[in-house]
Amino acid sequence: MEKNKLNAKPGEVNGEMKWVHDSSVDHKGRIPLRASTGSWKASLFIIAIEFSERLSYFGIATSLILYLTKFIHQDLKTAARNVNYWTGVTTLMPLSGGFLADAYLGRYITGLVLLSLSWFLPTLKPCNHANVCTEPRRVHEVFFFLAIYLISIGTGGHKPSLESFGADQFDDDHVEERRQKMSFFNWWNCGLCSGLILGVTLIVYIQEHVNWGVADIILTVVMAFSLLIFIIGRSSYRYRAPNGSPLTPMLQVLVAAISKRKLPYPSNPSMLFEVSKAESSNGRVLCHTKKLKFLDKAAIVESERTFAEKQNSWNLASVTKVEEMKLIINMIPIWVFTLPFGICAAQTSTFFIKQGAIMDRKIGNGFEIPPASIFTLSAIGMTISVAIYDKILVPFLRRLTKNERGMNLLQRIGFGMIFSIITMITAALVEKKRLETVEMNPLKGSLSMSVFWLAPQFLIIGFGDGLALVGLQEYFYDQVPDSMRSLGIALYLSVIGAANFLSSVLITIVDHVSGKSGKSWFGKDLNNSRLDKFYWLLAVITTVDMFLFVFFARRYTYKNVQHVAAVADCSEGKSDSGGAESVV
Repeated sequence: MEKNKLNAKPGEVNGEMKWVHDSSVDHKGRIPLRASTGSWKASLFIIAIEFSERLSYFGIATSLILYLTKFIHQDLKTAARNVNYWTGVTTLMPLSGGFLADAYLGRYITGLVLLSLSWFLPTLKPCNHANVCTEPRRVHEVFFFLAIYLISIGTGGHKPSLESFGADQFDDDHVEERRQKMSFFNWWNCGLCSGLILGVTLIVYIQEHVNWGVADIILTVVMAFSLLIFIIGRSSYRYRAPNGSPLTPMLQVLVAAISKRKLPYPSNPSMLFEVSKAESSNGRVLCHTKKLKFLDKAAIVESERTFAEKQNSWNLASVTKVEEMKLIINMIPIWVFTLPFGICAAQTSTFFIKQGAIMDRKIGNGFEIPPASIFTLSAIGMTISVAIYDKILVPFLRRLTKNERGMNLLQRIGFGMIFSIITMITAALVEKKRLETVEMNPLKGSLSMSVFWLAPQFLIIGFGDGLALVGLQEYFYDQVPDSMRSLGIALYLSVIGAANFLSSVLITIVDHVSGKSGKSWFGKDLNNSRLDKFYWLLAVITTVDMFLFVFFARRYTYKNVQHVAAVADCSEGKSDSGGAESVV
């Protein structure tokens, strides 16, 4: 290969894919992929790791509440809070960041090894004999929590980098690859669901009928093998060169705007400072918007002398840097008003699973479904939802709306939130029915009611996840500045993490208030609890939140990108891209 084709990236010139020299693309001297089929090939290596990681995560997460109540002997509300805390830490960890996926996967594997040892080493086992006791050993409890929180660090460190790295394999400036990137997030989640299904069926079955330690060993081997696959694919990957801390430009804009707060706003926004498109780091600039005009003062040129000397970044910011700051600020209401959706989703791995554990799980010739395996229905619902959306709805809506995405990202998230409301209403009705069944037949209790009564609520929340969760992934990846895409995925994950913490706080508050006014909604076990009332409360909270989300979504301005080769055409107001970068 010719020497000048090293450090190159594909671009579209005269309708054909050509090699365009760009030394910023591959800082390690590797040769990027030439064709879009290669982009999919590289992304499949990355999706393989997501499959293995989700296999391990859900193999642990969906059974965690059962482990805490059965072996650690915690009561229902304490176990639910601990599951929420662990899930919250796992999904908030990405905010602290991690840029080397393999390094953090090493921590993940170490956590799985420790989890296996906590079951097999005689001095670390839960109990002295046959793991049956009224209280676990303190050393087992400490070692167990150390292992699962080490897994949290591994997940939190590699996951945002891995997902954004997978999406980076597609070139935004090539029409075909840009459309493929829109499908990437859908198929990423299909890989996620495949790992989830295997985790909550095979792995959970081994936990229930063989040994929890054997299941942990299997997860360790699978994760180590997936890391090997990831390393094998390294020669195929495209790399985005690091540009320093993505938060520094945000702080520079804020400092410059505050220092110039007393300056008059220019009569024409075109007078604001912008670097030439040829000088921009990636050949792309953002169009000016009218919102948050206070920040525009950071781009005011105070005099010709200072302009000629090119003031440092703490005194003068480009319009693109100012608009990047606006993007982050505009995301705050969206982040806040998607939290109730995350709270509803948190119930699937806690109370939903615990309900399934005390219901009739026998099918066929006496085969008993493990409690956590009912979670499979959620993954199936999500897979069906993603497939229908990607293969049927999007092509149809593209023709109807002329929007490249079919519907914009916030509309997709909003429709997913509607499903979460329906889920909570359904769950409340089913739990009410279960309590009535227990009251009518106290001897047999919930065992006279099939676990498949829970199927509708798992399927519906799965449909909602296929819209809202995938939409949130794409929204936070797509709408953040180009240099912050790993952090964008971390922001998506933090919605789930913060929602899990809020779920724990809500449980504590409801337990306290309901206990004062009579009998607590959270008793020692499910038959002494009123989860139906808790589900109704969540349905009301999410419905109110839905109206607030729509209010801010209708006023949201999407990211509007201008390509280096384009004639300036930055129209004010909302981009019609619906969340796709408007590259003109």
